[in-house]
Parts: sequence; C-alpha cells; structure tokens
Amino acid sequence: MKIKCVIIDDEPLAINVIEDHLKNFDHIEVVETFNNPLKAYGVLEREKIDVIFLDINMPQMTGFSFIENLNHKPLIVITTAYREYAVKSFELNVLDYLVKPIPFNRFLKTINKVYQQVYVSSASGDANLQQEPHIFLKVNKKLVKVNLNDILYIESLKDYIKVITKIGDYVVHKSLSAITEELPQSNFIRVHRSYTISINKIEAIEGNTVEIANRKIPIGRNYLKITKERILNTNDEN
Repeated sequence: MKIKCVIIDDEPLAINVIEDHLKNFDHIEVVETFNNPLKAYGVLEREKIDVIFLDINMPQMTGFSFIENLNHKPLIVITTAYREYAVKSFELNVLDYLVKPIPFNRFLKTINKVYQQVYVSSASGDANLQQEPHIFLKVNKKLVKVNLNDILYIESLKDYIKVITKIGDYVVHKSLSAITEELPQSNFIRVHRSYTISINKIEAIEGNTVEIANRKIPIGRNYLKITKERILNTNDEN
C-alpha cells in the first residue's frame, strides 16, 4: 500500500518542485494538490492521508491555522521560504521543516523520516503498511533502497559515509550525523565520531570496542558510557 500525500501551496511552481521530487519514490502517491488550503479539508475528511506538504504564507489562511483546524492530523511537512517560523512549526509537532528552494538531498532526508514514521512506527496499525523498514540512499545519482535490518554499521569518510550492509557497501555523500538522525534510535547508535552501528548486529564487546561481522569498531571516550548502557539494556530486554 502506498503512502498517500497532498500538497498545499499557493505557488504552482512550488507544487511542481515537490511533485518532481516525489516522482523518485514509488511508494508515495500524490492524491491531490491545492492552491487554496480551504479546499483541502474535503479530501482529508474523505480519504486517509498520511502526509501533508504545507506552505505557511497563503492568502486564504496560514499553514498554522490550517493545522490547528484539522480534525485528524496526518504527518505535516512545512515547505516555506521563511526560516523564522521553524520554532513555532515544531511546537505544532510537524515532522520536518523545509526551506525553499528545496534541494533534493534535503528532501530525501524528509522522505526517510516519513518512511520511519509510517513503516517502522506503524502508528496506524494498518497491516498493509507493514513493510520491511528501509531508507533510500543516493548512490552515484541513483536512489538505492536499503533495508534497515541489513545495515551492520556506518563509517565516516570525511564528506562521505560508507554504509556497510549484509549484501554490500554503499558510499554516500552525506555526514555521519545526518544519516544517524534518519535512523531509528531504538536500534542504531553513534559510538565514535567515525562510526554508527546497528545494536542488534553486535557479536561481542571487549574493552572499548564492539565486534560486528568480524570487524572491531572502537567506542569513543565521549560515547563510552551511553553506548554500554544502551547495549546492555538492549541485551537485557532480549
């Protein structure tokens, strides 16, 4: 089952940019687009919409007023030319805040957040949405779907990262901090300035290192306490 979204923006060009970005993701369907936010309420009442891409400054009503008048609130992604509304947006529990013009790499981070909320959290309880949790990585101009359960660990390579999985490695132009934010904290943890690991792939712990797939990965001094607490708690639960 596809993730259903609507786009609300009084600028047709802005809608076109988001639609073009979304064409890269087969699991997302644009149900309808709106220049007037008032007209979107009907669709939201008739259909189960998972995500709304929402502008803030619109002549009929602001994006904030639109959110406050929703009976059932889907995931909200703010799309705006103004940075100063970010704090207020997150007070309304929006999923993400995108500043126009929206580069694709930043948009990809948002989509991965959407996947985490819809597929991993499965808050709706809809069995049709129960898919293998995954993220998309941009590798050599191609979007590659990577199942989270396949990821062993991630290594920082200055301006790039190497994602090591059970089926292969992927080099991506992204920071370790950025990719770590996109992964569910329940199973991934940064253990070093150069490494983020999958907790359930740990085979052994020795001193200040963890072993994953016969590779010894160091635990940084600043990460040692929280890492050992997380690992031991996880193991106790299992």
